[in-house]
Amino acid sequence: MPMMNLIYLHGFRSSSLSIKGQQLKHYCQAFPYIQVHLPDLNLPPHEVIKKIENMIQSMDQVALIGSSLGGFYATQLVAKYQIPAVLINPAMRPWQLFRQLFSDQTLPYTVCETWTLDEQQLTEMEKIAVPVVQAADKILVLLQQGDEVLDYREAERYYSQPAHPSLIFTDAHGNHAMEDFENKLPLILAFLTYSLK
Repeated sequence: MPMMNLIYLHGFRSSSLSIKGQQLKHYCQAFPYIQVHLPDLNLPPHEVIKKIENMIQSMDQVALIGSSLGGFYATQLVAKYQIPAVLINPAMRPWQLFRQLFSDQTLPYTVCETWTLDEQQLTEMEKIAVPVVQAADKILVLLQQGDEVLDYREAERYYSQPAHPSLIFTDAHGNHAMEDFENKLPLILAFLTYSLK
């Protein structure tokens, strides 16, 4: 079995120690051909993209799993590098979401010691967003209708465009964190392994 370098892109206000990232790392210990990478993405958007690009360029057989904001970043990286990805309740327009969450009164917003989110970064996110999904056949999208943060229908529309459809599974309930993520790992790894062939 060829080696797979699997990069997990965590969501907003999360870290490299995220629950899903740790579940992924633990699960993949049973597969010696999978190397899991858990970078900390608490950085401005252009720095996140550069950091992951450097990782992609330094490794062979790379695949991505992106949750929420990490799903947004993964979508842009798939477009550039044509690598497979699984998206977990991906954020479609994070700049809009953050403007709703953090009005002018609370921007800049200190996320953590290494990152303060400001209006310029929201504009950056909007500029890097691909208007139409690219390499859609390399993307598996896992959604849950019970997502209390994002409207799952936005992702369904974006990733199911007739000329560029991705594979989409939408659960009837659930939540933004996708607490049954661990149960989906066999499906996720099967998709990524197949897509890397």
